Parts: sequence; C-alpha cells; structure tokens
Amino acid sequence: MDWTLAGGLAAGLLIATVTAPVGVSGAVFLLPVQMSVFAVPDPAVTPTNLLFNVVAGPGALCRYRRDGALRGDLTRRLVLGTLPGVVAGAALRVLALPGPGVFRLLIAALLLPLGLWLCLRTLTPARHRPPHAGESSPRTLTGLALAVGVVGGIYGIGGGSILGPVLVGRGLPVARVAPAALAATFTTSLVGAAAYALLSLVSSGDVAPHWWLGLACGTGGLIGGYLGARLQPRLPERLLRLLLGTLAATLGALYAAQALN
Repeated sequence: MDWTLAGGLAAGLLIATVTAPVGVSGAVFLLPVQMSVFAVPDPAVTPTNLLFNVVAGPGALCRYRRDGALRGDLTRRLVLGTLPGVVAGAALRVLALPGPGVFRLLIAALLLPLGLWLCLRTLTPARHRPPHAGESSPRTLTGLALAVGVVGGIYGIGGGSILGPVLVGRGLPVARVAPAALAATFTTSLVGAAAYALLSLVSSGDVAPHWWLGLACGTGGLIGGYLGARLQPRLPERLLRLLLGTLAATLGALYAAQALN
C-alpha cells in the first residue's frame, strides 16, 4: 500500500511537470499507468483519474492566475461547453461501455490520432499551414467543447488535453490556451467525479474512485502542475509538443494492439 501511494505521488509529479506547460493536466498519460502499474479496475479507473484532476488542477491554475493568464472569455466558453458533455460521457461510460476491451479501443482511438496529429502540426513549417485567424466562432467553440466533454467523461481526462492541442493547432498561442484548457479540465473533473459518485449508488460494478491512490497522484500533480506552469516561459515549446505527441501515439498503438489481441 505504501509503495502504491509513493508511486502514485511520483507518477503524478513527473507527468504534471511535463504536461502543465502546454495545458494538459497529465491525466491522459496517468490513466494507462493506473491500469497497468497500479491495477485499478475498470471502470473505477475513470473516476480515479478525475479525482487526480480535481486535486492536481489548483497547482497550475494558481500559478497561471498569478501571471494573469486566466483572464478573457476563452476559459468561460470552454467550461460552459465541456460541463454538460462530461456528465453525458460519465453516464455512457458506466451504463453503456463497461467492458475493458471497448475501453482500450476508446483509449487507442483517442490517443493515436491525437499524438500523430500533434507531431504533424509541430513539424509542419508555419508557411505551409492554411491561413486562418485562429479565433473560432462562439458556436463552433461551444460545440467542440461539448464533444470533447463527452469524450473526457468517458475517458476520465476532463477534456482539456484534447482542447489544448486542437486550439493551438488552429492558431491560438499556447500561453493563452494552456490556462483555459486546464481550467476546463478542473471544473469538468469536479462535475465528472460527482457524477460517478452518484452513478456508483445505482451500479453494481466497481464505479467509485480509488480514493487514496487518486489523492496520492493528485498531490504529486498539484506540485508538478505548479512547477510546470512556472517553467512554461523557459521550456522549448516545439520539444514539448513532440514529446507529448510521441508519447500519446505510442500509448494509443499499445492499447490498440492489446484490445485487438
């Protein structure tokens, strides 16, 4: 038990330190660690991951707030779009998608294209990209946030890890997107964790989060998120994006192979 908690603390710290500078809480990469290393059963791994986001989120957000990076309407739009989506995703995850095989396919379908796309966008010279203003219409942004919220509720990532690279790929600067994406992840994770707690009352499966492991990972993420947000101006953005994209694509390919075997 002590080893598990220490391992969760270290995993949350390391992952959040690397991912927070680009607006990702780290839950998208922590989830396979929870399943493979800590043997968190399915579907309890999803609310445990949401619990990580709830505990870890204030670390990076506190730093970004001190820097004034949370101002503007982008945060509000993302939060309002993802909140209803994460509730729907949580219900689908518990009531319609309980099997581990299906869950692994969902992980692969999310991580593999996201990682490849992120690497491609990073390596493509800016002059070859189609010109656009970078700003999406409120309706488009809300629709995107809603769809991402559903996926985030199913996957247990809050949705910010998808919104971040999508919006950056559309031309918005990382310095603006990262705080808003993390704020959306934090708020939707609060709602998603509460939804799973309620669903655990009417479900016979292992739906409730593993509280101690989630708290341990979240504590590490709290520290790592603050450090990552503080390091953002000093880190090479291109290298971080390539690292995240490669890791996401590798994990997606691994889970696709496991699900198809």
